Amino acid sequence: MNISEDTFVSWSRGPSQTESDKCENAERIVRKAIKADVKLSSLDISVFAQGSYRARTNVRQNSDVDICVRYNSAFFPDYPSGTTRNTFGNVGSAISFAEFKNMVEQALVNYFGRNGVTRGNKAFDVHANTYRIDADVVPSFEHRHYTGRWNTDGTPHYISGVAFKPDNGSLIQNWPQQTYDNGVNRNNSTGRKYKRVIRILKRLRDKMQSENVSGAKNISSFLIECLVWNAALEAFSKESYTEILRYIIVDIWSRTRKDEDCSEWGEVNELKYLFRNSQPWTRQEANNFLQAVWNYIGYT
Repeated sequence: MNISEDTFVSWSRGPSQTESDKCENAERIVRKAIKADVKLSSLDISVFAQGSYRARTNVRQNSDVDICVRYNSAFFPDYPSGTTRNTFGNVGSAISFAEFKNMVEQALVNYFGRNGVTRGNKAFDVHANTYRIDADVVPSFEHRHYTGRWNTDGTPHYISGVAFKPDNGSLIQNWPQQTYDNGVNRNNSTGRKYKRVIRILKRLRDKMQSENVSGAKNISSFLIECLVWNAALEAFSKESYTEILRYIIVDIWSRTRKDEDCSEWGEVNELKYLFRNSQPWTRQEANNFLQAVWNYIGYT
């Protein structure tokens, strides 16, 4: 398929104002639901958007908004070898994660009604209406990665993220603030081409999926963001999106052919490896996707 530069320019644009308003409404109403709950309103809780909506790399109409509900008075720790919580003077939480997740569910059900909320393995789906889009609400605790260093005030140094336990599965750790900050910096340093290219590749993924192109199946939006993050910066010096995409696809495809060539790649946050056993995707799937994109566009 021969896709024009004008099409790429169109696909590079962010969501419309109407779509952005619906995203903001979803975030706002979830925050109200948490504040309206008697038990949760008395706790130290942060409610914030994360993922492609916050990064403004979302492209799909009626796509979900990822909203994190983080309990700040408890955390999942990651301690250096040879240390324990006693090393850092930490104590256990009065509320377990399972209890907190149930509390969030009850608050959402009380506010939106039982039919308006579906409990998933990782998140609660707050269903859309004409005023807002679907919201995936993820209860979490803070995640603290202790570095083994100490601050000048004598407190232990750690990197803060979020973590949660699915109903079925092991602990999942994420770094939304670091992902957001790094994305903003890369976007600014590339003349805003970074996020525009991500949107183009997501549009391509969506179009390929609608046409049942096998290489695009189960390719997540965040994987696409991370692949563009690991592309050579020289790609963004090209003048047209056609040239940028050609450079990025060849560059990333060639470096994802072998494990050893991309084993040290990180997610956008640079705190989590992109291709390790804990991830829901594989290097081969990423490589197959890039090959499928090349073939679909019709580059030669």
